[in-house]
Amino acid sequence: MITKQAQFDLSTRNTFRMKVSCALYVEVTEEEDLLAIDWASLPQPVFVMGGGSNLLFTGDFPGTVLHVAICADFSTNSSAKLDQVQGQAAKLDQVQDQAAKLDQVQGVFGRGQILGGGPGPASVPQNAVECGIGGPGPRGEIGPSPKIGWTRSTSSCEPPSAAQSSAQTSSVSEPSSAAQSSAVADPSSAGQSSDVADPNISPDCPDNADVLVTVPAGTVFDDFCAWAASEGLWGPENLSLIPGECGASAVQNIGAYGVEAKDIIADIRAYDRETGSFVNIDPATCGYGYRTSNFKTIWKGRYIITAVTYRLSRTPQPKLDYGGLRKVLEDRGVAVPSSGTCAPPHMGRGRGPFPKEMGGAGVERSGTEFPEEGTATPLSAQIIRDAIIDIRRKKLPAVEEIGSAGSFFCNPVISHEHFERIVAIAKEDNGPEYAVPHYDAPGGIKVPAAWMIEQCGFKGRRNGGAQVYQNQPLVIVNASGTATPEDIIGLEQEVIKAIQTKYGITLHPEVEHI
Repeated sequence: MITKQAQFDLSTRNTFRMKVSCALYVEVTEEEDLLAIDWASLPQPVFVMGGGSNLLFTGDFPGTVLHVAICADFSTNSSAKLDQVQGQAAKLDQVQDQAAKLDQVQGVFGRGQILGGGPGPASVPQNAVECGIGGPGPRGEIGPSPKIGWTRSTSSCEPPSAAQSSAQTSSVSEPSSAAQSSAVADPSSAGQSSDVADPNISPDCPDNADVLVTVPAGTVFDDFCAWAASEGLWGPENLSLIPGECGASAVQNIGAYGVEAKDIIADIRAYDRETGSFVNIDPATCGYGYRTSNFKTIWKGRYIITAVTYRLSRTPQPKLDYGGLRKVLEDRGVAVPSSGTCAPPHMGRGRGPFPKEMGGAGVERSGTEFPEEGTATPLSAQIIRDAIIDIRRKKLPAVEEIGSAGSFFCNPVISHEHFERIVAIAKEDNGPEYAVPHYDAPGGIKVPAAWMIEQCGFKGRRNGGAQVYQNQPLVIVNASGTATPEDIIGLEQEVIKAIQTKYGITLHPEVEHI
């Protein structure tokens, strides 16, 4: 369904709560709606907006704001559906001549219609399990969406050969067309797959498999994170509580606590406005970097993302060495590895599909020692998610209570020589034993912008209705509830000038200015 509203008030559609409007607001709830839009008749330019986070409207928008409201309903008892799917899959495993039916084990929930898509078979790892949640299945099924469907891969769970691996991960300079990837198929083939499950897959295969989860673009990203953690699936837990929608995660390359969206994105489904067709985009071609992608630069305005396929894992893959997360977990009595991010063999797995005891205690892997089983709370994706939510709630304003766009500035990456100059300034200000917070990063050293802003005395600073947030100076908030874009921009410029003067670093906003 397509809805259109002229001179639309955007104050409830952006988390900064800027009182601005757009010439036309368009919302679509089905993928085929994008084919029905007369793009030339819309007020220009056309801006695709997700949940309205991470952006600042600097005034009334003269064009069209488009929202893709295709979404999954994670309030449904997906665990029960997964249990049902798993039970059916287990029975199918016992009957070799019925293995082909495994691709059709599925349940349905949510709303919206997807024409098809997701990564083609060539891009699916051999040991992958596929799960479409409110979006095109990874092999291009057509049918009611959101839906959930588990399938085995088309061959054994042995690691692919070098040649196979190269073919599976090869990137292209331009996304393949829907026709090339069979993303739009004959509706009569709904629910069918050209791939047949291999009856020779070993019983242990599921525990070593990736899980490909396709989610509609309009789904709230944190709802997806919550679902994954509750199912014992690893990957997005460190990104918990980041506001916004799944489509925007692929545009912005959102990140937190040592994880970025690009680390778990397997495929992107989008409408190409230039060709008028749906395409599947390999994330390797997206130019992902720190809070950026080709969607924000050379592809800006071309693609409208309708679904994102994430690659999750049943194998524990905790990332703990960022932002004090490890210490928070240790203080809570949680079993964490003494170094690195390797997972202890008795790590908790939640309600994940095809659960299996991992067994073994006090085992050492790659030089990393773990607590003996039973001496501490087992680590799980859910426990990490809970800890990160608590950390974020203490530091960051709740967008439903105080208007903000999250982290306002990017953390700069500087040379080692420049960092030494900053260390000298910091020791002069704070004493000879003072240690400047920093992280190793590709190309140099990352210095927290929040630390520099606080050192310059901006914590709690106001400009009209805008304020540098007291608990986290990386955030600028609409403290009065009536702040204007000019208030926000004025405070932004004050911060940039002060950091440049003191440290010789030019901060760049993470928040997109519209």
